[in-house]
Amino acid sequence: MHMDRFIKKQILLDLDEKMVFLAGPRQVGKTTLSKSLYKKFDYLNWDNDSDRSRILAKEFSQENLIIFDEIHKYKTWRNYLKGIYDKKNITQKILVTGSAKLDTLRKGGDSLQGRYHFLRLMPLTFNELNMKSVSDAKNLFELSGFPEPYSFQSKIKANRWSRQYRERIVRQEVSSNEMIQDLANMEILYNRIPDLVGGTLSINSLSEDIQISHKTISNWINIFERLYGLFRLAPFGSPKIKALKKTQKVFLYDWNAVTDNGARFENFLAVHILKWVFYQQDCFGRNIELRYYRDKYHREVDFVITENNKPIFFIEAKYSDAEVSPALIYLKNKFPHVNSMQLHMNGKKDYVSQHGIRVTNVINYLAELI
Repeated sequence: MHMDRFIKKQILLDLDEKMVFLAGPRQVGKTTLSKSLYKKFDYLNWDNDSDRSRILAKEFSQENLIIFDEIHKYKTWRNYLKGIYDKKNITQKILVTGSAKLDTLRKGGDSLQGRYHFLRLMPLTFNELNMKSVSDAKNLFELSGFPEPYSFQSKIKANRWSRQYRERIVRQEVSSNEMIQDLANMEILYNRIPDLVGGTLSINSLSEDIQISHKTISNWINIFERLYGLFRLAPFGSPKIKALKKTQKVFLYDWNAVTDNGARFENFLAVHILKWVFYQQDCFGRNIELRYYRDKYHREVDFVITENNKPIFFIEAKYSDAEVSPALIYLKNKFPHVNSMQLHMNGKKDYVSQHGIRVTNVINYLAELI
Protein backbone atom coordinates (compact mmCIF):
# COMPACT_ATOMS: atom_id res chain seq x y z
CA MET A 1 0.00 0.00 0.00
CA HIS A 2 1.60 3.26 -1.15
CA MET A 3 0.32 6.69 -0.32
CA ASP A 4 1.62 10.14 0.53
CA ARG A 5 1.16 10.89 4.20
CA PHE A 6 -0.30 14.26 5.21
CA ILE A 7 2.83 15.29 7.05
CA LYS A 8 5.18 14.64 4.11
CA LYS A 9 4.99 18.18 2.74
CA GLN A 10 5.78 19.66 6.15
CA ILE A 11 8.80 17.38 6.56
CA LEU A 12 10.19 18.52 3.20
CA LEU A 13 9.65 22.18 4.08
CA ASP A 14 11.27 21.76 7.49
CA LEU A 15 14.26 19.84 6.11
CA ASP A 16 15.12 22.90 4.02
CA GLU A 17 15.63 24.82 7.27
CA LYS A 18 16.91 22.45 9.99
CA MET A 19 17.13 18.84 11.10
CA VAL A 20 13.76 17.13 11.47
CA PHE A 21 12.86 14.81 14.35
CA LEU A 22 10.08 12.46 13.27
CA ALA A 23 8.59 10.47 16.15
CA GLY A 24 5.59 8.21 16.48
CA PRO A 25 4.42 4.72 17.42
CA ARG A 26 6.33 1.66 16.31
CA GLN A 27 5.35 0.44 12.80
CA VAL A 28 3.28 3.52 12.02
CA GLY A 29 5.24 4.08 8.79
CA LYS A 30 8.11 6.40 9.78
CA THR A 31 10.80 4.49 7.88
CA THR A 32 8.66 4.05 4.75
CA LEU A 33 7.80 7.76 4.76
CA SER A 34 11.41 8.78 5.39
CA LYS A 35 12.69 6.73 2.46
CA SER A 36 10.05 8.22 0.16
CA LEU A 37 11.23 11.82 0.64
CA TYR A 38 14.23 11.71 -1.71
CA LYS A 39 15.34 9.34 -4.45
CA LYS A 40 18.80 9.14 -2.90
CA PHE A 41 19.36 8.84 0.83
CA ASP A 42 21.65 7.24 3.40
CA TYR A 43 19.58 5.22 5.87
CA LEU A 44 21.29 4.27 9.14
CA ASN A 45 19.53 2.26 11.84
CA TRP A 46 21.14 2.18 15.29
CA ASP A 47 19.74 -1.32 15.87
CA ASN A 48 21.72 -2.66 12.88
CA ASP A 49 25.30 -3.67 13.75
CA SER A 50 26.93 -2.46 10.52
CA ASP A 51 24.92 0.78 10.52
CA ARG A 52 25.86 1.40 14.15
CA SER A 53 29.55 1.03 13.28
CA ARG A 54 29.17 3.55 10.48
CA ILE A 55 27.33 5.96 12.78
CA LEU A 56 30.06 5.78 15.42
CA ALA A 57 32.76 6.19 12.78
CA LYS A 58 30.80 9.02 11.12
CA GLU A 59 31.04 7.31 7.75
CA PHE A 60 28.25 8.74 5.62
CA SER A 61 27.59 8.69 1.92
CA GLN A 62 27.11 12.03 0.17
CA GLU A 63 23.42 11.56 -0.58
CA ASN A 64 20.92 14.41 -0.28
CA LEU A 65 19.42 13.02 2.93
CA ILE A 66 20.86 11.21 5.95
CA ILE A 67 18.26 9.26 7.96
CA PHE A 68 19.16 8.26 11.52
CA ASP A 69 16.67 5.70 12.84
CA GLU A 70 16.46 4.85 16.57
CA ILE A 71 19.63 6.83 17.33
CA HIS A 72 18.07 8.02 20.61
CA LYS A 73 19.22 4.67 22.02
CA TYR A 74 22.79 6.02 21.80
CA LYS A 75 23.54 7.58 25.18
CA THR A 76 25.16 10.76 23.83
CA TRP A 77 22.90 11.11 20.77
CA ARG A 78 22.16 14.80 21.31
CA ASN A 79 25.80 15.90 21.30
CA TYR A 80 26.54 13.49 18.46
CA LEU A 81 23.85 15.05 16.26
CA LYS A 82 24.91 18.55 17.25
CA GLY A 83 28.44 17.81 16.04
CA ILE A 84 27.23 16.26 12.78
CA TYR A 85 24.80 19.09 12.09
CA ASP A 86 27.23 21.90 12.86
CA LYS A 87 29.92 20.41 10.60
CA LYS A 88 27.80 18.89 7.85
CA ASN A 89 27.89 19.71 4.19
CA ILE A 90 25.28 22.46 3.81
CA THR A 91 23.50 20.54 1.01
CA GLN A 92 22.84 17.46 3.14
CA LYS A 93 19.63 17.20 5.11
CA ILE A 94 19.26 15.24 8.35
CA LEU A 95 16.15 13.33 9.44
CA VAL A 96 16.01 11.60 12.84
CA THR A 97 13.28 9.03 13.43
CA GLY A 98 12.32 7.00 16.46
CA SER A 99 9.48 5.18 18.20
CA ALA A 100 10.22 6.94 21.48
CA LYS A 101 9.10 10.42 22.43
CA LEU A 102 12.04 12.40 21.08
CA ASP A 103 10.38 15.56 22.39
CA THR A 104 10.71 14.31 25.99
CA LEU A 105 14.05 12.57 25.53
CA ARG A 106 15.56 15.82 24.34
CA LYS A 107 14.53 17.79 27.44
CA GLY A 108 17.03 18.81 30.08
CA GLY A 109 20.07 20.70 28.84
CA ASP A 110 19.01 20.46 25.23
CA SER A 111 22.21 20.90 23.22
CA LEU A 112 20.18 20.75 20.00
CA GLN A 113 18.05 23.80 20.70
CA GLY A 114 17.32 25.78 17.56
CA ARG A 115 18.68 23.08 15.26
CA TYR A 116 15.60 20.96 14.54
CA HIS A 117 11.88 20.86 13.87
CA PHE A 118 9.82 18.23 15.71
CA LEU A 119 6.98 16.35 13.98
CA ARG A 120 4.86 13.32 14.88
CA LEU A 121 3.52 10.65 12.55
CA MET A 122 0.27 9.05 13.68
CA PRO A 123 -1.79 6.10 12.40
CA LEU A 124 -3.77 6.33 9.18
CA THR A 125 -7.08 8.15 9.53
CA PHE A 126 -10.34 8.56 7.62
CA ASN A 127 -9.35 11.68 5.71
CA GLU A 128 -5.75 10.62 5.07
CA LEU A 129 -7.09 7.48 3.40
CA ASN A 130 -9.38 9.68 1.28
CA MET A 131 -12.44 7.92 2.66
CA LYS A 132 -15.93 9.21 1.98
CA SER A 133 -18.59 6.86 3.32
CA VAL A 134 -19.88 5.32 6.53
CA SER A 135 -18.83 1.89 5.26
CA ASP A 136 -15.29 3.24 4.79
CA ALA A 137 -15.25 4.42 8.40
CA LYS A 138 -16.57 1.08 9.66
CA ASN A 139 -13.88 -0.75 7.71
CA LEU A 140 -11.15 1.39 9.31
CA PHE A 141 -12.82 0.99 12.71
CA GLU A 142 -12.83 -2.80 12.35
CA LEU A 143 -9.17 -3.04 11.34
CA SER A 144 -6.56 -0.53 12.53
CA GLY A 145 -4.93 2.72 11.55
CA PHE A 146 -1.51 1.07 11.36
CA PRO A 147 -0.52 0.53 7.72
CA GLU A 148 0.25 -3.21 7.92
CA PRO A 149 -2.95 -4.52 9.56
CA TYR A 150 -5.05 -2.08 7.55
CA SER A 151 -3.51 -3.36 4.32
CA PHE A 152 -4.47 -6.96 5.25
CA GLN A 153 -8.19 -6.10 4.96
CA SER A 154 -8.74 -9.13 7.20
CA LYS A 155 -10.15 -8.92 10.73
CA ILE A 156 -8.41 -12.13 11.80
CA LYS A 157 -5.03 -10.98 10.49
CA ALA A 158 -5.51 -7.56 12.10
CA ASN A 159 -6.29 -9.21 15.44
CA ARG A 160 -3.18 -11.38 15.24
CA TRP A 161 -1.09 -8.34 14.36
CA SER A 162 -2.46 -6.40 17.36
CA ARG A 163 -1.61 -9.20 19.76
CA GLN A 164 1.92 -9.52 18.41
CA TYR A 165 2.31 -5.74 18.40
CA ARG A 166 1.63 -5.52 22.15
CA GLU A 167 4.20 -8.23 22.76
CA ARG A 168 6.80 -6.36 20.71
CA ILE A 169 6.17 -3.12 22.59
CA VAL A 170 7.24 -4.81 25.84
CA ARG A 171 9.82 -7.32 24.65
CA GLN A 172 11.57 -5.11 22.09
CA GLU A 173 10.77 -1.44 22.66
CA VAL A 174 10.83 -1.44 26.45
CA SER A 175 13.77 -3.83 26.76
CA SER A 176 15.91 -1.81 24.33
CA ASN A 177 15.00 1.63 25.70
CA GLU A 178 14.58 1.16 29.44
CA MET A 179 16.36 -0.62 32.31
CA ILE A 180 13.46 -2.86 33.34
CA GLN A 181 13.93 -6.30 34.93
CA ASP A 182 10.33 -7.43 35.44
CA LEU A 183 9.15 -7.58 31.82
CA ALA A 184 6.66 -10.36 32.61
CA ASN A 185 4.57 -8.23 34.96
CA MET A 186 5.02 -5.24 32.69
CA GLU A 187 3.47 -7.28 29.88
CA ILE A 188 0.57 -8.22 32.16
CA LEU A 189 0.00 -4.52 32.85
CA TYR A 190 0.10 -3.59 29.17
CA ASN A 191 -2.39 -6.31 28.28
CA ARG A 192 -4.77 -4.83 30.86
CA ILE A 193 -4.85 -1.43 29.14
CA PRO A 194 -7.40 -2.33 26.41
CA ASP A 195 -9.97 -3.09 29.14
CA LEU A 196 -9.35 0.32 30.74
CA VAL A 197 -10.03 2.37 27.60
CA GLY A 198 -13.04 4.61 28.05
CA GLY A 199 -12.79 4.70 31.82
CA THR A 200 -10.60 6.64 34.23
CA LEU A 201 -7.15 5.27 34.96
CA SER A 202 -6.71 4.02 38.54
CA ILE A 203 -3.09 3.28 39.42
CA ASN A 204 -4.25 2.00 42.83
CA SER A 205 -6.53 -0.63 41.28
CA LEU A 206 -3.81 -1.79 38.90
CA SER A 207 -1.35 -1.96 41.77
CA GLU A 208 -3.71 -4.18 43.78
CA ASP A 209 -4.57 -6.41 40.82
CA ILE A 210 -1.00 -7.04 39.67
CA GLN A 211 0.51 -6.93 43.17
CA ILE A 212 3.11 -4.36 42.17
CA SER A 213 3.75 -1.09 44.00
CA HIS A 214 1.91 2.09 43.05
CA LYS A 215 5.23 3.78 42.25
CA THR A 216 6.29 0.99 39.89
CA ILE A 217 2.95 0.88 38.06
CA SER A 218 3.05 4.66 37.64
CA ASN A 219 6.60 4.43 36.27
CA TRP A 220 5.64 1.69 33.81
CA ILE A 221 2.67 3.70 32.54
CA ASN A 222 5.02 6.65 31.98
CA ILE A 223 7.40 4.38 30.04
CA PHE A 224 4.61 3.08 27.81
CA GLU A 225 3.60 6.66 27.11
CA ARG A 226 7.17 7.68 26.27
CA LEU A 227 7.40 4.77 23.82
CA TYR A 228 4.05 5.57 22.15
CA GLY A 229 2.49 2.43 23.61
CA LEU A 230 -0.43 4.46 24.96
CA PHE A 231 -1.55 8.03 25.57
CA ARG A 232 -3.44 9.71 28.38
CA LEU A 233 -5.87 12.60 28.51
CA ALA A 234 -5.91 14.98 31.44
CA PRO A 235 -9.19 16.47 32.69
CA PHE A 236 -10.34 19.90 31.61
CA GLY A 237 -10.94 22.29 34.47
CA SER A 238 -12.38 25.78 34.65
CA PRO A 239 -13.63 28.13 37.39
CA LYS A 240 -17.10 27.72 35.85
CA ILE A 241 -17.28 23.98 36.46
CA LYS A 242 -16.52 21.53 39.26
CA ALA A 243 -14.05 19.32 37.40
CA LEU A 244 -11.87 16.65 38.95
CA LYS A 245 -8.21 17.60 38.71
CA LYS A 246 -6.24 14.35 38.95
CA THR A 247 -8.01 11.49 37.17
CA GLN A 248 -6.84 10.64 33.66
CA LYS A 249 -8.18 8.55 30.80
CA VAL A 250 -6.02 6.13 28.85
CA PHE A 251 -6.10 5.11 25.17
CA LEU A 252 -4.09 3.01 22.71
CA TYR A 253 -2.83 4.08 19.29
CA ASP A 254 -4.04 0.71 17.97
CA TRP A 255 -7.78 0.83 18.62
CA ASN A 256 -8.11 -2.72 17.28
CA ALA A 257 -6.87 -3.98 20.66
CA VAL A 258 -10.10 -2.72 22.29
CA THR A 259 -12.94 -5.26 22.02
CA ASP A 260 -15.92 -3.37 23.49
CA ASN A 261 -17.56 -1.39 20.66
CA GLY A 262 -18.33 1.67 22.77
CA ALA A 263 -14.82 1.95 24.19
CA ARG A 264 -13.30 1.09 20.81
CA PHE A 265 -15.27 3.87 19.12
CA GLU A 266 -14.11 6.34 21.76
CA ASN A 267 -10.50 5.20 21.18
CA PHE A 268 -10.95 5.38 17.40
CA LEU A 269 -12.15 8.95 17.72
CA ALA A 270 -9.44 9.84 20.25
CA VAL A 271 -6.66 8.85 17.82
CA HIS A 272 -8.24 10.88 15.01
CA ILE A 273 -8.57 14.00 17.17
CA LEU A 274 -5.12 13.61 18.73
CA LYS A 275 -3.56 13.37 15.28
CA TRP A 276 -5.18 16.69 14.34
CA VAL A 277 -4.04 18.23 17.66
CA PHE A 278 -0.44 17.10 17.11
CA TYR A 279 -0.56 18.48 13.57
CA GLN A 280 -1.73 21.87 14.82
CA GLN A 281 0.96 21.90 17.52
CA ASP A 282 3.85 20.69 15.37
CA CYS A 283 3.13 22.50 12.10
CA PHE A 284 1.49 25.73 13.24
CA GLY A 285 2.64 26.16 16.83
CA ARG A 286 -0.91 26.41 18.17
CA ASN A 287 -1.36 25.94 21.91
CA ILE A 288 -4.01 23.26 21.47
CA GLU A 289 -4.63 20.34 23.83
CA LEU A 290 -6.96 17.34 23.89
CA ARG A 291 -8.65 16.71 27.22
CA TYR A 292 -11.86 15.28 28.63
CA TYR A 293 -14.38 16.44 31.24
CA ARG A 294 -15.48 14.70 34.42
CA ASP A 295 -16.80 16.14 37.68
CA LYS A 296 -17.69 14.93 41.15
CA TYR A 297 -21.31 14.47 40.09
CA HIS A 298 -20.12 11.88 37.52
CA ARG A 299 -20.92 14.09 34.57
CA GLU A 300 -18.50 13.19 31.80
CA VAL A 301 -17.84 14.41 28.26
CA ASP A 302 -15.43 12.33 26.23
CA PHE A 303 -13.36 15.06 24.56
CA VAL A 304 -12.64 18.72 25.18
CA ILE A 305 -10.34 20.51 22.75
CA THR A 306 -8.76 23.61 24.26
CA GLU A 307 -6.71 26.45 22.84
CA ASN A 308 -4.76 28.65 25.23
CA ASN A 309 -6.48 26.69 28.02
CA LYS A 310 -9.95 27.73 26.85
CA PRO A 311 -12.44 25.24 25.36
CA ILE A 312 -13.05 25.44 21.62
CA PHE A 313 -14.82 22.10 21.01
CA PHE A 314 -16.83 19.55 23.04
CA ILE A 315 -17.31 16.05 21.61
CA GLU A 316 -19.25 13.08 22.94
CA ALA A 317 -18.85 9.61 21.38
CA LYS A 318 -21.82 7.22 21.23
CA TYR A 319 -21.45 4.03 19.20
CA SER A 320 -25.19 3.96 18.33
CA ASP A 321 -28.08 6.42 18.42
CA ALA A 322 -28.69 7.89 21.87
CA GLU A 323 -30.31 10.89 23.49
CA VAL A 324 -28.04 13.91 23.78
CA SER A 325 -25.71 13.43 26.73
CA PRO A 326 -26.88 15.47 29.78
CA ALA A 327 -23.21 16.14 30.60
CA LEU A 328 -22.66 17.56 27.11
CA ILE A 329 -25.75 19.76 27.54
CA TYR A 330 -24.37 20.92 30.90
CA LEU A 331 -21.02 21.92 29.35
CA LYS A 332 -22.70 23.56 26.37
CA ASN A 333 -24.84 25.66 28.73
CA LYS A 334 -21.72 26.71 30.64
CA PHE A 335 -19.88 27.60 27.42
CA PRO A 336 -22.64 28.45 24.90
CA HIS A 337 -20.24 29.67 22.20
CA VAL A 338 -18.20 26.43 22.09
CA ASN A 339 -18.91 24.10 19.16
CA SER A 340 -20.42 20.86 20.45
CA MET A 341 -21.10 17.53 18.74
CA GLN A 342 -22.38 14.09 19.68
CA LEU A 343 -20.99 11.60 17.17
CA HIS A 344 -22.12 8.05 16.43
CA MET A 345 -20.74 5.26 14.27
CA ASN A 346 -23.79 3.05 13.94
CA GLY A 347 -26.73 5.42 14.31
CA LYS A 348 -29.10 7.15 11.89
CA LYS A 349 -29.76 10.50 13.55
CA ASP A 350 -28.53 13.79 12.10
CA TYR A 351 -29.87 17.00 13.64
CA VAL A 352 -29.05 20.01 15.80
CA SER A 353 -30.61 19.87 19.26
CA GLN A 354 -32.40 22.75 20.96
CA HIS A 355 -29.20 23.31 22.93
CA GLY A 356 -27.18 23.89 19.76
CA ILE A 357 -25.48 20.47 19.80
CA ARG A 358 -24.94 18.71 16.46
CA VAL A 359 -25.83 15.01 16.55
CA THR A 360 -24.50 13.21 13.50
CA ASN A 361 -22.48 10.34 12.07
CA VAL A 362 -18.78 10.47 12.86
CA ILE A 363 -17.78 10.82 9.19
CA ASN A 364 -19.19 14.34 9.11
CA TYR A 365 -16.55 15.30 11.66
CA LEU A 366 -13.67 13.09 10.50
CA ALA A 367 -13.86 14.58 7.02
CA GLU A 368 -12.77 17.92 8.52
CA LEU A 369 -9.66 16.47 10.19
CA ILE A 370 -6.36 15.30 8.70
